[in-house]
Amino acid sequence: MLLAGDERGRTQRGNNNAYCQDNEISWLDWNEAPEREQLFEFTRRLIALRRAHPVFRRREFFQGRPIQGGAKDIVWLKPDGTEMSDEEWHHEFARCLGVYVSGQAMTETDERGRVLKDDDFVLLFNAHHEDLPFVLPQYGETPRWRVLIDSSRPDNGAEGEYAGGERYPLRARSLALLVQVVRKPVLG
Repeated sequence: MLLAGDERGRTQRGNNNAYCQDNEISWLDWNEAPEREQLFEFTRRLIALRRAHPVFRRREFFQGRPIQGGAKDIVWLKPDGTEMSDEEWHHEFARCLGVYVSGQAMTETDERGRVLKDDDFVLLFNAHHEDLPFVLPQYGETPRWRVLIDSSRPDNGAEGEYAGGERYPLRARSLALLVQVVRKPVLG
């Protein structure tokens, strides 16, 4: 959820109830600054991704189990690329995790009653102060992942493809969003 000015770096400096503040805490600063423009562009790209992909606009909660005999709709991952266990959610030392979201396992329908399908994504989070390699999941026949967002890059840029099972260089205190590349067969 975005609140007025969040996309330009607005902060209430920890004050979660600033409605009665008539000062810098509640004012919007519309002055131009390069770092604000970077954050604005990053936010704009995230909004465009959300609009383009129904898997990010679900109306129902994830199930975490195989849907209609297929893949799980969501899988929480450890940095070694394997699924997290219930016990591992309680490891206070864990600073890095990933989430695989299947666009093929959606059960929602569009306005005409057709079941929605989308791409599959993996979102990687690293809250640790050190870089950590993250092994990408190997779902599908020949899994490949293309980087869409990497918050550690100066322009939040996206470049490169990685094979499933390959290590993604996840930088300290960053996140990355990758989409599974589906290779269409060449007819000829």
